[in-house]
Amino acid sequence: MPAAPRQLPPVGPTEVGPGDPRYEALRRGFNQRWVASPDYVVVATSTADVLAALNTYLPGTAGSASPPRRITVRSGGHCYENFVCGDDVAVILDVSTMDGVYYDAEMEAYCVEAGATNWHSVTQLYRRYGLALPGGSCYSVGAGGHISGGGFGLLSRLHGLTVDYLYAVEVVTVRDRTHAEVTVARKDSPEPALQDLWWAHTGGGGGNFGVVTRYWFRGLPEPPSQVLTRAVAWDWSLFAGPEGDPDKFKSLVHRYGEFFVAERTGEGGPGCLRDFDYSDLFTLFKLTNHAKGKIGLVVQLDGTRDDSIERLNCFLNWIAPEPAYPQAVFDLPMGEQPPLSDQFIPTRLPWLTATQNFNGSGPSRCGKYKSAYHTGNFTERQLGVLFDRLTTGYSNEDALVQVDSYGGRVNDVDPFATAVPQRSSVLKLQYQTYWSWDDDANHDGVFDYQDALADPEIAAPHLEWIRGLYQDMYAETGGVPVLPTPESPDVNTDGCYINYPDVDLGDPAFNDPEDGQPWHHLYYGANYARLQRAKAFWDPRDVFRHAQSVRLPGAP
Repeated sequence: MPAAPRQLPPVGPTEVGPGDPRYEALRRGFNQRWVASPDYVVVATSTADVLAALNTYLPGTAGSASPPRRITVRSGGHCYENFVCGDDVAVILDVSTMDGVYYDAEMEAYCVEAGATNWHSVTQLYRRYGLALPGGSCYSVGAGGHISGGGFGLLSRLHGLTVDYLYAVEVVTVRDRTHAEVTVARKDSPEPALQDLWWAHTGGGGGNFGVVTRYWFRGLPEPPSQVLTRAVAWDWSLFAGPEGDPDKFKSLVHRYGEFFVAERTGEGGPGCLRDFDYSDLFTLFKLTNHAKGKIGLVVQLDGTRDDSIERLNCFLNWIAPEPAYPQAVFDLPMGEQPPLSDQFIPTRLPWLTATQNFNGSGPSRCGKYKSAYHTGNFTERQLGVLFDRLTTGYSNEDALVQVDSYGGRVNDVDPFATAVPQRSSVLKLQYQTYWSWDDDANHDGVFDYQDALADPEIAAPHLEWIRGLYQDMYAETGGVPVLPTPESPDVNTDGCYINYPDVDLGDPAFNDPEDGQPWHHLYYGANYARLQRAKAFWDPRDVFRHAQSVRLPGAP
């Protein structure tokens, strides 16, 4: 049933072990919370290298049902949790140098290799072919993980998710105890098991079924040749402090949410929603901690339309009418977004140029993240929680809640057509907090990750804040943003995004199974059973696993 192993050229993966000057860099990713101590890191430059690396690792694990120490895979290396760089990792397989982007005539599709970053994919597809993947806004995220988790970005309301265009995927799988093989699964593969493997990579998440080496896409859209952009901010002093008015903050956030709810329902919102189409509008709303001094908003629309400036002004005047909300310059980094002072004035730019301007990643530091899909607007209670938690008891200018506009073409796809079940949301939230060590806890004269190991209290206030905010936001549904159920059909949430993984979702201290919903349901909903079926067939030994990997049927 699976595709036969392909004949591949001689291989030569590079092994980087302790003592190699590259080891310190390659045993960690962007998130400095997680630093592994693997036996070695494999730098793979081809599918053949991946195959060889697995066939070297697997024989040493043959004596156990599942390998006791994991082999993990890294493409971009953002590592929100310790799924790649954990304490139980024997080998890290780094595919970041496998970054080809090209048209494959035999497949009649555009190929993106797993190590290609968002920015590399953007530049190669657009410069060569005039096409785009509707993918992420962070330039350094790797295709391997971004695409397998669904993938979305500034073009998604106009063109859908990245996986909505996925035609085929090449995966190095391990069905035999000690040998790997190369498998290509297509959307139109005749074998059900291959169809399941393709489908599992349309939102099932990374590190579950094998090592992705290549993706192929058909029907990719053309982005607008030019986009209209604007970046504005508002001083926190409008909302908090001696002269601040908390109700102004709540009204601003409420109207922002109401705009996208009204767009979907046709009820409420500004009149321009009845006059104009806003499917090309994408926004990033940065609700920062008060210590930042400003909150920010980034807006992008199709700049080739004659009505774009009118639509932009109507949107901004609706959510933040002047002079009640005097605008300020977006001159500070917010989350992973760089300062965008030059775009305080509405700016028309070529799409590729604007994408480069918006692309940010932030410095390498420690971080914790959570996520939520919202199908409806914030409740009055949630608006109060946001304000209180952003202004009271915790000061960190690098903490925020980012609210992205969602919906549009994303919601035109059936929730079972891909592994992404969230196809009715209008907002997508990412809770973020960042910090550095700032304390020589082990008294060696420097700041580094060893200090965090010596003193967990370095991270404690940041973890306490983000966990408390999240639990308060969703207190009425057990502390997590549940999916609707027959018992609670009117909740305004729809689960979580697997590409913003959060191990707290599997911890009873933060998500009581009797009150909330299991972590896999929050990510996958009713799609989880099919993902488990794919797991059982393609990875029966559970070689590819982490704290929130798809479980084999019957496993806890």
